[in-house]
Amino acid sequence: MTRPITAGVDGSQESLAALAWAAREAVRRDRPLRVVHAWRFEPREALAAGIEGDADSHAEWVHSAVAEAVGTVSERHPDLAVTTDVIEGAVVDTLVAAAADAETLVLGSRGHGRIVGFLLGSVGQQVIAAATRPVVLVRAGDQPSCEAAGREIVVGQQGDPGDSAEALRFAFETAAARRATVRVVRAWNLPPVFAYSPGSLKLLDEAGGLEPYEKKALAAAVRPWRERFPEVPVEEHVEMGSASQVLLSVAGTAQLMVVGRRAHRTAVGARIGSVAHGMLHHADCPVAVVPHG
Repeated sequence: MTRPITAGVDGSQESLAALAWAAREAVRRDRPLRVVHAWRFEPREALAAGIEGDADSHAEWVHSAVAEAVGTVSERHPDLAVTTDVIEGAVVDTLVAAAADAETLVLGSRGHGRIVGFLLGSVGQQVIAAATRPVVLVRAGDQPSCEAAGREIVVGQQGDPGDSAEALRFAFETAAARRATVRVVRAWNLPPVFAYSPGSLKLLDEAGGLEPYEKKALAAAVRPWRERFPEVPVEEHVEMGSASQVLLSVAGTAQLMVVGRRAHRTAVGARIGSVAHGMLHHADCPVAVVPHG
């Protein structure tokens, strides 16, 4: 089965940018594009959006707005196979289900800041935490020029070689499709003294210290992907600091930021991890959040 690149749209400028991004990616990867819109008729919300009438009137307006957005994409990419699904139902549940059948789910992301972060958390964070496939968040200002030659695919790597395998796979596949360089970033901090064990001290001694150890760990994680994608240029980046800070320090040269995530359930809802959360709030480029295998 050929999985589509799926874009969730809601009529906002952010979602239209996400749709345009998804269409370009579908063309590059020779995949179909699926456009999904989830809605429920809420009279107060409809009036606030300037939509008058009953549920049927609202449904007609929704279909018309989605058709207009899809029409723009089809004009830009006349050979792209596009399907559209307008689904009446809960937004989060609909998008999570759409992600399960997609190669990648692409959504709009609403800017920076704590207030905006709350808006992201109300839908996007829940979708990211529950999705079993990669989810890409795109800001309203995203343009094709942001994917120009010279801008890198930046991906975070942590832990043992296999811990970030899915994020590395996504980054290398994307770079191959775009003929871009992959910058693989591994951040490290000095661990507390009590964290050292005789075994870890032996490994550090054999490596020649903390930084050489981290460089060897990164090289081991990247090696199989270098072999699988020999045409993709790779930069290995090891730097002391928190993962979020180090990744953000190189985000200015990125056309896409890729991070892995482990979803955590708490009493107040789903959490996606501090690194993914930091990138979604502060990176200007599109951010792909890839669930660990």
